[in-house]
Amino acid sequence: MSKRILLTGATGYIGKRLLPVLIEKGYKVICGVRDVKRFNPPESLKRDIEVIQIDLLDRASLNNIPKDIDGAYYLVHSMACSGDYRRLEQESAVNFREALAQTRVQHVLYLSGIVNEDNLSTHLASRKNVEVELAKGDYHFTALRAGIIIGSGSASFEIIRDLVEKLPVMITPKWLQTKCQPVGVSDVLQYLLLSLFNPQTFDQNFDIGGADVLSYKEMLLEFARVRHLNRKIFVVPIMTPRLSSYWLYFVTSVSFNLAQSLVDSMRVEVVCADNRLDSILGIQPISYKEALQKAFKKIENNEIVSSWKDAYISSGLTIDISDFIQVPSFGCFKDKRERLFTNRQNCIHKIWRIGGETGWYYGNWLWQLRGFLDKLVGGVGLRRGRTNTNSINVGDAVDFWRVLYADEKEGRLLLYAEMKLPGEAWLEFKIVGDKLKQTATFRPLGLLGRLYWYTVLPFHEFIFDGMLRKITR
Repeated sequence: MSKRILLTGATGYIGKRLLPVLIEKGYKVICGVRDVKRFNPPESLKRDIEVIQIDLLDRASLNNIPKDIDGAYYLVHSMACSGDYRRLEQESAVNFREALAQTRVQHVLYLSGIVNEDNLSTHLASRKNVEVELAKGDYHFTALRAGIIIGSGSASFEIIRDLVEKLPVMITPKWLQTKCQPVGVSDVLQYLLLSLFNPQTFDQNFDIGGADVLSYKEMLLEFARVRHLNRKIFVVPIMTPRLSSYWLYFVTSVSFNLAQSLVDSMRVEVVCADNRLDSILGIQPISYKEALQKAFKKIENNEIVSSWKDAYISSGLTIDISDFIQVPSFGCFKDKRERLFTNRQNCIHKIWRIGGETGWYYGNWLWQLRGFLDKLVGGVGLRRGRTNTNSINVGDAVDFWRVLYADEKEGRLLLYAEMKLPGEAWLEFKIVGDKLKQTATFRPLGLLGRLYWYTVLPFHEFIFDGMLRKITR
């Protein structure tokens, strides 16, 4: 009989990639997700999984965890979702540990961060605290401590990519001299898989890293070499952590809260104290350069399995899609347009490619200006793009929108705005007969919200009409 594994964070960056690896190994996987509407596994995996809705901050929801699980992965964190994430992460770990006490679970694995320094950042101290709480359970516990994870769609990879590809010359803070040991995501998956139910890993913690120890500056320059780019980097001592956070926020696609957490952590060395686990599991980690090359191969083949940008951490919001999928009417402003099309499939094809590198079909410079203004007031801006060019799933990020509903056969796509607004906004594309109906809905918040709507209304006539014409042409 196949062993049953609870996978928390199944919609996250690592969780999405670990799921098919576990199924290929022969496990039955119980996917624990906070919002089942965001969970979109491939059809080929569905017969071997069970989906449960759990919120680690809601004790009652944890009763959904089956009693007959044999192992569990803890792959969740709250960084950048709240300024008080350290307390939330501790509370989540305690709730999880107490819920597992009602099960037959034998082994729990946690993907943590390297914590070998005496003075840890708030982020790394929180990770270590979660380890302490999870280790108190009546089961075998293993913590795998990783530093920078490099793979297509990983936060670290995308931040490095933003910096190198956009800035020929960089004036950078002194933390770029900090040493770290980046690890390829493919190696991380092997560590997680082979450690499960391995008695040699029970009740211990292990540092996991790649073949190279590099400074962040060396990582940026190596990335440039792989991309055949000539880049100059100058390190100056005058950039404070707050200035560094603003620098990272404006140049890359990270939220400001996440930028602060990252800068705080990047001042701490994250280098493996030892490599015991490599010999225990028989793993020979790849180099940083190899990890980059593998990532770009995935990108070129449009095979990005998961991206940090699709996680709520990319916007700092913690919405439930179910709460927003019904577009309101009362007290809302609406911009409704419709237009005939001659080719239904061509129309849907254009809708499903919207945003990211494709753009918004009309007035792209205005969309970019709106994204820039959003960045100025602390929003996500337009830099997130989208994970895949041709496919859209519920929960995906599309520039400064979040996908609430996507049904290609039905011909309906519903987006929710994650930009900074004095209210809430939706954008819907819906095919009815031989017409495409395009509706922008705005629910204003007070007088400021109403003033905002009437201010942008002239631009709607230009942008939305042009976009509709281009899509249906």
